[in-house]
Amino acid sequence: MYEGKLVFSQLMDHLPQHTFRRLVERYGGDRSVRSFSCQDQFRCMAFAQLTYRDSLRDTVTCLNAQRAKLFHMGIRGEVRRSTLADANERRDWRIYAAFASALIVTARRLYAGDKFGADLEGAAYALDTTTIDLCLSLFPWARFHHNKGAVKLHTMLDLRGNIPVVVHIDDGKSYDTDILDVIVPEPGAIYVMDRGYLDFARLHRLGAAGAFFVVRGKIKQRVRRITSRPVDRTGGIICDQTVVLTIRKTLRKYPAKLRRGRYRDPETGKTLIFLTNNFELPSRTIADLYRCRWQIEVFFKWIKQHLRIRSFFGATENAVKTQIWIAVAAYVLIAIVKKRLALGASLYTILQMVSVTAFEKIPLDQLLNLGQRNDGRYTEDNQLNLFDD
Repeated sequence: MYEGKLVFSQLMDHLPQHTFRRLVERYGGDRSVRSFSCQDQFRCMAFAQLTYRDSLRDTVTCLNAQRAKLFHMGIRGEVRRSTLADANERRDWRIYAAFASALIVTARRLYAGDKFGADLEGAAYALDTTTIDLCLSLFPWARFHHNKGAVKLHTMLDLRGNIPVVVHIDDGKSYDTDILDVIVPEPGAIYVMDRGYLDFARLHRLGAAGAFFVVRGKIKQRVRRITSRPVDRTGGIICDQTVVLTIRKTLRKYPAKLRRGRYRDPETGKTLIFLTNNFELPSRTIADLYRCRWQIEVFFKWIKQHLRIRSFFGATENAVKTQIWIAVAAYVLIAIVKKRLALGASLYTILQMVSVTAFEKIPLDQLLNLGQRNDGRYTEDNQLNLFDD
């Protein structure tokens, strides 16, 4: 019989504890704290994320139902709803933002060699924004419209591994293009964006830093064609042109040449226009890169369905940002465990199994590999056959 650590504790062992302690010290998270430390707060909130808890009361009730196991989960302080709520409201959210960023660095290193849907050797990122609706009467600081509240998650996703590299949390009034002012362009990398990021001044700054972009263009965008390249129309590529902008206002913002491609999706019949400053990649690769941008839509859908970022445990801006960043840390942690243990199961399967075995003492690799074998491709050899004669 296995007498080792709890499943939850084994997951937490994959976290760099020295990094967390250094960040807590940097931001003074445990200053004047007597019993319930930032470590206790993080583990309680991570437990809520990993086990689908819907509220502070739900989280505290479940933890106190297993009070004898809290010490083995790394939770040293007494878990009370008021104490956890107070910690979420007062402990600096930047502790958890910086810690999630440290986990992202680890995850990107693990997934650096992964392939994705485009034939590309360098780095490729997808940028997009999702909106989380809030009740304005409970979250007055997050005003969106006159009778509606919201926060926006501006995200840059590494297409290798679907790891969120940059997450910028802002109020609902912010623009999608604001993330282009936050990121530090990586020379040689390709940034894939939807039509909402068609800001020529920001795109020019991106190109001036040595980075490339692929952005969906407008059908009625005024351009002047300079040259055309031969294309293979059987693959859906209609044209591949070198163009310059013709409207004086936009030409001042982007005076350089652009590559303009038109692509017809063979499945939907929809025609898309792409603008890029990369003149070397094949036109088909450019189209494939934009198709891979859909991964960030899947990422947003996944975290909204399987993590607690739609109902919040506190109403202050600090509490909301703390919960979102710990949710991001939980997502990246599952991705790290999946790679380190070489698991074929999906992140959803891993999260489901952890959610119902958090208090069990089962070796983590054995538990998750069992889930992988029982996903419909494995049958137990000693299972009785009810239809034997």
